[in-house]
Amino acid sequence: MRSLAALLLLASTAACTTMTPDAPPQTMVAPILTSTDARDTATYARPEVARVTHVDLDLALDFAAKTVGGTATLDLLTAPGATEVVLDDRGLQISRVTDGGGAELPFTVGQSVEGRGAPLTIAIGPGAERRRIAIQYTAAPGAEALQWLAPEQTAGKAQPFLFSQGQAILNRTWIPTQDSPGIRQTWRARITAPKPLTVVMSGLKQGETEDLGDRRAFTYAMNKPVAPYLIAIAAGDIAFREIGPRTGVWAEPATLAAAHHETADTEKMVVAAEKLYGPYRWGRYDMIVLPPSFPYGGMENPTLTFLTPTFIAGDRSLNGLIAHELAHSWSGNLVTNANWSDSWLNEGVTSYFENRIIEALYGPRRASQEAALSFAEMEGELAKAGPDNPETALHLPDSVAGPDAGLGGVIYDKGAVFMRTVETIVGRPRFDAWLRQWFDNHAFQPATSAMILADMKANLVGNDPALAQRLMLDEWIYQPGLPANAVRPNPAAFAEVDAAAAAYGTGGGVPQAAWAKWTTAERLRFMAKLPRERTAAQLGALDQALGLSNEGNDEVLFAWLQLALANRYEPAVPLAEQFLARVGRRKFVAPLFETLMGEGEWGQPLARRIYATTRPGYHAVTTVTVDKLVLKKD
Repeated sequence: MRSLAALLLLASTAACTTMTPDAPPQTMVAPILTSTDARDTATYARPEVARVTHVDLDLALDFAAKTVGGTATLDLLTAPGATEVVLDDRGLQISRVTDGGGAELPFTVGQSVEGRGAPLTIAIGPGAERRRIAIQYTAAPGAEALQWLAPEQTAGKAQPFLFSQGQAILNRTWIPTQDSPGIRQTWRARITAPKPLTVVMSGLKQGETEDLGDRRAFTYAMNKPVAPYLIAIAAGDIAFREIGPRTGVWAEPATLAAAHHETADTEKMVVAAEKLYGPYRWGRYDMIVLPPSFPYGGMENPTLTFLTPTFIAGDRSLNGLIAHELAHSWSGNLVTNANWSDSWLNEGVTSYFENRIIEALYGPRRASQEAALSFAEMEGELAKAGPDNPETALHLPDSVAGPDAGLGGVIYDKGAVFMRTVETIVGRPRFDAWLRQWFDNHAFQPATSAMILADMKANLVGNDPALAQRLMLDEWIYQPGLPANAVRPNPAAFAEVDAAAAAYGTGGGVPQAAWAKWTTAERLRFMAKLPRERTAAQLGALDQALGLSNEGNDEVLFAWLQLALANRYEPAVPLAEQFLARVGRRKFVAPLFETLMGEGEWGQPLARRIYATTRPGYHAVTTVTVDKLVLKKD
């Protein structure tokens, strides 16, 4: 009999066909990587013995109990002689497990580890290499992946809302599967919800919505193998508006017009991305603008990107977020990091790709400014961490690796600088040809740092030792700090802004007229370049001249609040409290609480008082971070 590895490689070539509601789809089965560098220590699964290839969900949403339950049917591919399969379980309440014929299967739940959950081991007995098991279960109330919102927490104030956030390893709190990015799976889901709520998921809609009296059933499917964290759901009072032939946006009716305006360039972005690195392979690219408690800027769930409303600035100046999540359709969703040591393969490559989309649509000036802001973020992170900190390497060593490990300024920004440096050294045409073949040759597969390094050496460097020396590839990926060949941003990108900030810092006036015509990137650069120590009088004058307290752009408002709170500026406290009650995005929430906690007897009581009020409205992704800052939880 063939080895499991051979079976998986053969299976990865299976045809991928369009799904219909009446017939199960033929699906591709992605290969797994068995090398040491591909090992995922965050999963209990043993995919070399038995692995999940497809998940079929039949679930009901219970808004009163704030939980979801039903049946998960899993298709397995097993090695010869395999007698059990190990899944990841984080608080699931499992009532019964059966095989494809309905016979009971014994199962055990092992000891739970904080943040990781427990192994769910199911005895499947010896048999065929392809098998099916069914798990009847309910997700525990408070499952970390799911946030259940009361009507008053939504824009419409009339209906409850639900959304999920699975990355990195939270989907094991509501789906029993092998929750590892290297174990890609296809899926299908039938979800029932009370009327009049609409359910959307990160797959293509199947057939018509079923009317079940006081409930409705919605069916979605994804017939391309994806990382399990990309199975996502949202349900609420939402409506849809088309943007282009394959793009559109969902949002609550009260925010749909603003959401549609802000996302209006999305179809153009898809076209630009395809011209760069090949066809968009997921059918549709829709988005949903979620309530403000969503903990991230965006989440690249296939066919349905999840977005924070904080990117809605009215002028599309923050729609680089859309370009970023779209780029993940290639880097992250198409080719995925096999484990959490290599998150830069998703985020760093995507951040580079995002900037290329911005350049294609809005020109090199905006692209260069946004790249310069990213470079500054990286420099700040590296300076704070220290040049020898192992977390400043792109590939995280085992000593620091983990699902939530790594520094954003490294994973995103240093990763993008690395790609930009390679592009500059080898030339854009050659680099683009290489990156496109990387996506094509590893489509729907997991990847590692070792793999991309080998690919670069084979397909970019070749037999050119001088070029290899100039690129410093190994140093970029495996060593901490910033290599000497890093391509730095053009100083001209912010020359006017930097000069204005320097003049102000040495006693000059507030550049009110210039501020009025500056872009969002220029305003953020100015705020970042201001002296960090300001008196109350200086802050008051700055606020009055620039209207910072009335700023409608949340990125700029956040920058103002950071500066004001770090200087114990009392007039900013009510505004900060309102902001922290309105926004759940971790990027904003955690730093503001960190700033308050750093201000001793002045800031710490404020942080504790505000957090006691705002914490119930935050997603678990946000609270797990802020709990450590404010409540000092490990």
